[in-house]
Amino acid sequence: MTTQLPSPAPVTTGEQSPMPVPTPRGPLSDTLLRVLTWTADPGSLHASVADVVAAPSGSWLEHDDVQLALTCMYELHYRGLAGVDDDWEWQPDVLGARAALEQLVEAELRERVAVPDLPEGSSAQQVAAALFALTSADGGPSMSRWIARRADRSQLEELLVHRSVYQLKEADPHTWSVPRLGGAPKVALMEIQSDEYGAGDPERQHAALFATAMRGLGLDDTYGRYVDHVPAITLAHPNAMSMFGLHRRLRGAIVGHLAAFEMTSSVPNRLYGNGMRRLGLGPDVTEYFDEHVEADAVHEQIAGRDLAGRLVEQDPALAADVMWGAAACLALDGWWAQHVLDRWEAGETSLREPLR
Repeated sequence: MTTQLPSPAPVTTGEQSPMPVPTPRGPLSDTLLRVLTWTADPGSLHASVADVVAAPSGSWLEHDDVQLALTCMYELHYRGLAGVDDDWEWQPDVLGARAALEQLVEAELRERVAVPDLPEGSSAQQVAAALFALTSADGGPSMSRWIARRADRSQLEELLVHRSVYQLKEADPHTWSVPRLGGAPKVALMEIQSDEYGAGDPERQHAALFATAMRGLGLDDTYGRYVDHVPAITLAHPNAMSMFGLHRRLRGAIVGHLAAFEMTSSVPNRLYGNGMRRLGLGPDVTEYFDEHVEADAVHEQIAGRDLAGRLVEQDPALAADVMWGAAACLALDGWWAQHVLDRWEAGETSLREPLR
């Protein structure tokens, strides 16, 4: 039986425009992008993935070729890639290659991020208390303190470039978990997501506020514009979020991830805003960060108790993945921050390609 292949797609423009096709970073991403743009056979993906698996080199989370390939594969489930037909989203060869890469990434995360101590019980309050204890004890490098006290304008620009990979689709990876939940956890998630999406006002969507901040710093807010500029470790975190969100078996992990994400947001965003005001930047840049100071102080309570806590009450077997997903969130953010701060301490750019 022959697999029917998608036909070429027109390029669209506007607010929902797809991500520009990035530049390959190795033989795997090169093969993938040639497949998606009709210059290679889909079956060639299997050999490319096999070559990657057979020649591991360090961390998969810092493997540019692997992380870019995953970014492009996951993007097929979001806004798509410019000129790539939407039918590639479910093409068997692409899905098979993605699954093989996900196995590598998940195995590394499982090895490097241990499951923290589980709650003493399965009540919502006990789960929330365990999550707050975990996030409060996080000793990772503080990007927000650097921004508040030391960053210059070029470093602020780099920060927004890194974060644009996720922030311009903010909340979308967590939204994949909505149909996987029921009852109180679903209601809690929808309460958080409603705020993320502007509570009825499109201009107040957090992704839209972030785009405004980018423009205020003279950056291009085109969706996916800076994928070519950021290193693998920047791509790894949103890729992990997509992996958690797109797999029902990992629903505990995406819920735990969101809980940790919200619990570690309010104070850092206040420091980000303060650092930008220190450099004389106005509300067009700071509003996104100021918005999160108040919003996430509320969201952390909902995410810890009503979302994660109620989910574990419903299904105590998910407690380990809830805690692991939260720990993975902290670890991924810490590894990214360490990369950026190491470069800045050395007087170097944290990007693969300088902005100017």
